[in-house]
Amino acid sequence: MPEEDFETALAELADFPLVEAIFGRRSRRFALGDEIPDGPLAYRSRHEPVPLTDLERMLVLSAMGGTTGWHYSITRDARYAPHVSNYAGAAAGRTFPSAAGIHTAELFCTDDSGLYFFPTRDAGALVDPAVEEVTPELLVERHRERLHLLSPGRLHLPAEEPYLEGHNTWCVNVPGSLLVIPVADIAQHLIAILCFFAQNGYAIYDDVNGRELPGLAEFGGLVDVEEPFPLTFTEQYALTEATAELASACYAGVLVLQAMGLGGWMFDGIDRFAMLGASGDPDVPGLGFRYDEDERWPTPNPTGREGVFEALCPPRYRDMAAAVEAFAERKFGPGGPFHRDTPGAWTDSPGFRGSALVHDAEFKACVALQAQYVLDTFGKFPGTVPTVFIMNYVQAHHLDLDFYDRFFKPGAYLHTHTTHMQKWHAAEAQT
Repeated sequence: MPEEDFETALAELADFPLVEAIFGRRSRRFALGDEIPDGPLAYRSRHEPVPLTDLERMLVLSAMGGTTGWHYSITRDARYAPHVSNYAGAAAGRTFPSAAGIHTAELFCTDDSGLYFFPTRDAGALVDPAVEEVTPELLVERHRERLHLLSPGRLHLPAEEPYLEGHNTWCVNVPGSLLVIPVADIAQHLIAILCFFAQNGYAIYDDVNGRELPGLAEFGGLVDVEEPFPLTFTEQYALTEATAELASACYAGVLVLQAMGLGGWMFDGIDRFAMLGASGDPDVPGLGFRYDEDERWPTPNPTGREGVFEALCPPRYRDMAAAVEAFAERKFGPGGPFHRDTPGAWTDSPGFRGSALVHDAEFKACVALQAQYVLDTFGKFPGTVPTVFIMNYVQAHHLDLDFYDRFFKPGAYLHTHTTHMQKWHAAEAQT
């Protein structure tokens, strides 16, 4: 295929109208190689599955979790004036938003070639719109090295309940598909919220057991110990904010599916315990996360995969004081959003980043006391919601247009789906 045709395919992706991506979005589940064995849409594909190419996979991943420049951090609060509000946890912005720039989510994915990890939350700005034109090909080029193979072969999930919802057993994680799995560190997000609270004069109390936190009174000069927030409210806050990250990443992914002409959809019909590694079946290891069980907990509690993605709490850290210290290092240490030497988007980036107040020993002790209380009382951190969480997934695959032509009226798919195989697979062959 001529080089100009390859460039045209990527240029057409970059020029695809946002409105068409939004208005043309549909869950398009029937892939090449699929079969619906019964019912009014019974159909067996006449085609073999076709895996996504490396280019297609990287475009989907870059759309879901790529860095797109430096986080702007335009926040102002009279309590901090004239300093910057030091909420953010990461220096770079990504394709999806995060509450206060905390960014605790990362992506895993699997296809026929293996199980992968795609970490970007602390990668810095892999592209910088201040000095270069951000294009699909540039995003792919800069992000390709972020993709790490964890194990060969597709992640094994039996096509049956309880691993998959019954309505997904025929179409999820099928040969040829790419399954993207965003995971959020709720422990880290809760630490960030406890920091946010303390920065604004708030603290928590244990509304589950109906008691104040022992020792919190000594921090009365920093936080309001008379009117604390309920622990359950605070933990639901963390879970909900992090889930918004997961969902936004997935929505960014499904929009780019329309522009590329790939089939697929975002959904939540996979058992999250089986996915994380707590299926109880050694033949179904999922992502291989460590998990623990306790009679106080209704469900197992995964905490991470060693050396890959580990929540900011024990067993990764000896105690919550160490976890709080690690979070402060992420914010104020080298590469963090409030380190003078971290590049940025401002005309005086060192001055902007260096104006933030660094968490001092008293501040960190106040946050650590609250976090350690939760761990000691409930046996895990957070105490009432999962330590790590997954909700939404994105599957991308090549659409079987014959199925849609057989059962649907015109308009069931976009012009990009009609021309996808000729454009994108020829383009990949060229590269």
